[in-house]
Amino acid sequence: MSDNNNDENNNGTDAKKTLSLSGAGLSKGTVKQNFSHGRSKSVVVETRKRKIVMPGDKPVAVAVPVAPAPAAPASTPVQAKAPVTQARAPIAPASPRRPKPRPIQIQGGLSKNEMAARTRALALANARQEEDRIKAEADAKKQADLNARRKADNEETRRREEEKNKRDKDKNEAEAREKASIASAASAAADPDAIKKPTRDDPNKAANKTKELKPFERKKTEEPAKPTRTKGGNDRRRTKLTLTNALDDNKRGPSLAAMRRRQQKAKRAAMGANTPREKISREVQLPETITVAEFAARMSERSVDVIKHLMKEGQMLKPGDVIDQDTAELIAAEFGHTVRRVAESDVEEGLFDRQDVDADKKPRPPIVTIMGHVDHGKTSLLDAIRNAKVVDGEAGGITQHIGAYQVEKNGQLITFIDTPGHEAFTSMRARGAQATDIAILVVAADDGVMPQTIESISHAKAAGVPIIVAVNKIDKPDSEPNKVRTELLQHEVFVETMGGETLEVEVSALKGTNLDKLLEAILLQSELLEITANPDRSADGVVIESQLDKGRGPVATVLVKGGTLRTGDIVVAGNEWGKVRALVNDKGDQLKEALPSMPIEVLGLSGVPSAGDQFTVVENEAKAREITEYRQRLSRDKAAARNAGSRGSLEQMMSNLQTSDLKEVAVLVKGDVQGSVEAISQSLSKLGTDEVATQIIHSGVGGITESDVSLAAASGAPILAFNVRANKQARDMAEAEGIEIRYYSIIYDLVDDMKNVLSGLLTPERRETFLGYAEILEVFNVSKVGKIAGCRITEGKVERGSGVRLLRDNVVIHEGKLSTLKRFKDEVSEVQGGQECGMAFENYQDIRKGDQIECFRVEHIERKLD
Repeated sequence: MSDNNNDENNNGTDAKKTLSLSGAGLSKGTVKQNFSHGRSKSVVVETRKRKIVMPGDKPVAVAVPVAPAPAAPASTPVQAKAPVTQARAPIAPASPRRPKPRPIQIQGGLSKNEMAARTRALALANARQEEDRIKAEADAKKQADLNARRKADNEETRRREEEKNKRDKDKNEAEAREKASIASAASAAADPDAIKKPTRDDPNKAANKTKELKPFERKKTEEPAKPTRTKGGNDRRRTKLTLTNALDDNKRGPSLAAMRRRQQKAKRAAMGANTPREKISREVQLPETITVAEFAARMSERSVDVIKHLMKEGQMLKPGDVIDQDTAELIAAEFGHTVRRVAESDVEEGLFDRQDVDADKKPRPPIVTIMGHVDHGKTSLLDAIRNAKVVDGEAGGITQHIGAYQVEKNGQLITFIDTPGHEAFTSMRARGAQATDIAILVVAADDGVMPQTIESISHAKAAGVPIIVAVNKIDKPDSEPNKVRTELLQHEVFVETMGGETLEVEVSALKGTNLDKLLEAILLQSELLEITANPDRSADGVVIESQLDKGRGPVATVLVKGGTLRTGDIVVAGNEWGKVRALVNDKGDQLKEALPSMPIEVLGLSGVPSAGDQFTVVENEAKAREITEYRQRLSRDKAAARNAGSRGSLEQMMSNLQTSDLKEVAVLVKGDVQGSVEAISQSLSKLGTDEVATQIIHSGVGGITESDVSLAAASGAPILAFNVRANKQARDMAEAEGIEIRYYSIIYDLVDDMKNVLSGLLTPERRETFLGYAEILEVFNVSKVGKIAGCRITEGKVERGSGVRLLRDNVVIHEGKLSTLKRFKDEVSEVQGGQECGMAFENYQDIRKGDQIECFRVEHIERKLD
């Protein structure tokens, strides 16, 4: 641009004048400039064509330093410059010495303003170059300082390492001198005329030490090493005060007693060095598996020697590795020891096979189990005997738990165990029979012998207990006691009225008829059995029921069969153990002790034992832990063995899925007591068939917790709750996860619901109904339809949409569906026998004259579990 003013653009005002170029070849344009904060400005730009320099023109030489022109600031207006042809040299990097300016040749024809702009640009470039040089000098100085600091740090580290090595070397030399002095003292004691060897105080030794220093060690500036405490050295806390130490302040050596011990040790070594130590043979107890270290300790041998022997045999083992019983026996024989094999099960030896002396036995109350079919009046009979209403507290009027009670008759106690009669509680009835002395078989006079009655007879006979038959409900008008006696004969139960030895009593639980006679029959039978026990020893018995109480923790209802159970005893019950904190009887009273044949609730166990487990009192907690750890490990091994079939490789799993058509329904079961949970699990397992089954992923006693909901959510299983509830956190989590929790109080409602679920998974039954036969008389080709078979119905009838089979020479060559059925030209729904019609098959055209068509109807019927 030029400095000429354009008066025409001023319009006679005092505003700032617009710069304009002069001369020919001008062109105008507008450029929009953008600034910070969103401001912009439009600028008019005039350009002039480049001046062409002819060969005859002379260039103008200007001596200026070569430097890159800086970028124009954003705030300055854009100026149009004429292009200049010039020879530029590459810019040298910044250096402490400023390069000399080199003249450049600039083509002639530049204006004064352009020359001034060029001069300013070169001045700015020189200033920037000077700044770069100053910055480079500062960076070089900073890097030099950093290198110097690193070098100083490295020197300091090396110096410290050398000092540490020197201290270690001095310490080792001091220990070597100490060992040499001890050896010299021992040799002096053995040979007084021995030549005295130089000690650590010998000046020649110190001189030799100085001569042995390496050159680089002598040049270093040595710091005095810290005094180190060595064995037998100058340690004032351990060294006794002797006459030598008192006179010589500079030397505090070992005590006289230490020197005497060393001399005696040296004498023993000199006199009996070659005498082998006598080998002691030991009896080593070997369990089924043992570690190498433990095995060596039992033999009083070193683990290194045992490992060396194993290495010779080709086995590379460590002290913590486990060896089997046979290998350990061979090694013990090599070392000259004898072995005694023991098994892990030996921890249970003598727990339950205690033999009582007849002189210590005393009469105990008989344990009576009431058994029979469901709804035959077992619990009502027990209510009438003990004047309680137990049946009112049971859901549905049926007993779902084992109840144990004591009743007094003529000054004598009788223990009653009420077992459920529902088929789901077969295992509970079996446990009741195993823990009983007398079984009362309750049979309704109006109903007779039923399936659960037969099972109760089998359990009583298997347990070897006598049976007393109680014919109940004789107050009903349709009762037939003789029918009951006759039906019992079929199951080898011979009552007294039929010439047998089994006692029988006709009773009415509702009216209370003949209850005294029943109790008298029980006492008579117990006298004949001579039921006794020793109450003066530690107690043992059987767990009847167990549950997890929210306020009291694990609670086990046990039946003491022998001994006396007291508070504070250490009890082992199944896989659990604990210290008895409290004993509660059937009336809710706390007792200090429980005598034989007494049902009692035990509080203080570590967990919930299984119903039917035996319990016993042990000496201490260590014995209880040992027994329970063995049992828990055995239970885990059994569970792993059961699950081994379901585990395997991915290929095995895929092959099982392809070959098996079994559909499983995963559920999670929680109940109030262990017996109910076990009964539910057994009932659900019985529902399974070859097509559908129930998979119980978890079952437990107690309320539903968040962990149960998490497990159910991970497996997509509903939760079946029997007489338990979920806490608020579990309910909220189940609602968030979409897990269904079903609550039940009657067991057969739960079983029926699961039966319906499994029935829905069954494949519907395909039932086929024969309709008729047709013979193809002729085959017609119809456009847009295909082949049509002209047929005559020879037997039965044909329906449109029914299934068809094409028979050729009595061989089925096609099975499909009938798509078209015409009578003359009309579509019909069916054609009766003896008439002619036209038929067409779906997606099949290979039909011939003389073929036979079999028509049938297919029905799919839903199946249900029995």
